[in-house]
Amino acid sequence: MLGAPGAGKGTQAALLAERLGMPHIASGDLFRDHIKRGTDLGKKVKKFMDSGALVPDDVTIAMVSDRLAQPDAKEGVILDGFPRTRAQAEALDKMLAKRGASVDAALYIDVDREELIKRLSGRWLCSASSEHVYHEIAKPPKKPGVCDIDGAPLIQRDDDRADTIRARMEKQLPPMFEVVDHYADRGVLNTVEGDKSMDAVTIALLHCVNAGGARNSKPAAASNGRTPASPGADGFARSGGQKAGRGGSA
Repeated sequence: MLGAPGAGKGTQAALLAERLGMPHIASGDLFRDHIKRGTDLGKKVKKFMDSGALVPDDVTIAMVSDRLAQPDAKEGVILDGFPRTRAQAEALDKMLAKRGASVDAALYIDVDREELIKRLSGRWLCSASSEHVYHEIAKPPKKPGVCDIDGAPLIQRDDDRADTIRARMEKQLPPMFEVVDHYADRGVLNTVEGDKSMDAVTIALLHCVNAGGARNSKPAAASNGRTPASPGADGFARSGGQKAGRGGSA
């Protein structure tokens, strides 16, 4: 599963895992599990996280490799939050090749950048209790700026502000697009428009998986360096089209 923050890849990965009967493997969950169990890998991860440093690729890859070796992963898994960089994607390819396997489909949920910012910046918290969470679009309060439960003013965290989110995306999106391009080059990229309803996105993703991905046809590169989207019979793009940071829909 690929997508920018706010695209809904975590939600969709969980839905697909349930519908397809496959394990949903999220890198963040792997980190927490190893730390909780006190494994050697978990100790390494904790050391980096406690110091505020990024977990090195070799540690992350080792965790994913360990998880993929489990019996329930034999028939396939849905990866969420990994790979995050081209180097991780290449390492995953090598890891799977040693097992006689490969990535069948890279599912990219494409959402316009401004829509992503709207989704991420719409969160407000109750000043009296951070457990009372609202969203301008998904869950607005009955009275603007006021908590429904205790009447306290709503506040917004600094990292939920639009300008902060834009700055964060400037750093996060380029590595993601390198991963998108990596799978486009290998002919397994499937792009779904993420601006549609949650159910519609789920249906489109399932169609991509059930159709066998894009393994048999590598998309041709467009003149601007992007891969053009090819609409399927249901109107959803199948490969290419990167709106989140590349200047609009393809």
